Amino acid sequence: MEWLNAIVQGTLLGGLYALFAAGLSLIFGVMRLVNIAHGDLIVLAAYLGLTVTTATGLHPLAALLLVVPAMALIGYAMQRGLLNQTLGNDLLPPLLVTFGLSVILQNGLLEIYSADPQKMDAGVLETASFQAGGLSLGVLPVMTFAMAVAVICGLQWTFYHTALGRAFRAVSDNQDIAQLMGLNRRHIFGLAMALALAVTAIAGILLGIRTSFDPSIGGGRLIFGFEAVIIGGLGNLWGTLAGGVILGVAQTVGAKIDPGWQVLAGHLAFLLILAVRPNGLFPRISA
Repeated sequence: MEWLNAIVQGTLLGGLYALFAAGLSLIFGVMRLVNIAHGDLIVLAAYLGLTVTTATGLHPLAALLLVVPAMALIGYAMQRGLLNQTLGNDLLPPLLVTFGLSVILQNGLLEIYSADPQKMDAGVLETASFQAGGLSLGVLPVMTFAMAVAVICGLQWTFYHTALGRAFRAVSDNQDIAQLMGLNRRHIFGLAMALALAVTAIAGILLGIRTSFDPSIGGGRLIFGFEAVIIGGLGNLWGTLAGGVILGVAQTVGAKIDPGWQVLAGHLAFLLILAVRPNGLFPRISA
């Protein structure tokens, strides 16, 4: 039962990693952009949630009603005002620009909020649990996993059953032809980034409820997100969920063997899968 519990807890943790990774997978699938600042944007969303809850007294989950649209607006403005100018055949300019954004975000958050760890207060939700098949499951991890599945279902539906999704797939397949057909690719890319950062807002709020955070942790969240994306297959949203689960299970099983192996076990699982399947387990580009 102890090993089964470790696997189940790792699966639930994988839901959070999938939320970290979904935005990365989305923007790579649409515009082939690797966003180095993604982890720091997750932390930014957590701090925005903290600010909203402190100022208004709202529950962190209710703060999503304000943080999600705020992050979406930030994403659209960032893409239209900055990142669209870096896109092209060369992958280096967007990497350098997003690296610069990462540095700016970290130092800006440090200046505004200080280096002290912060955490959002979600009340009884943080410790509530229930019994299922002899296992004790936390309400928050189960809710996080359910939200990850719901978000990925929503993104898949958007891609394949809406006009916006058709526009995403069109500019992803061939930007020039899409432009000739009347699609403004700069606007479409802005909407893609807005959608990605709306998902990032959910990940940031759930991170802030689950554990403490400070301005320096963005790099670690970025690594977990990248590993989940690459394990699942670049651009494949359901593969991203599978990658998050594999990473989470590897970490909890590693921690079960030795507490010091938690993060290392996840990295080793990532390297093993990368060595066997360099394109990931499900390398289909879903955008």
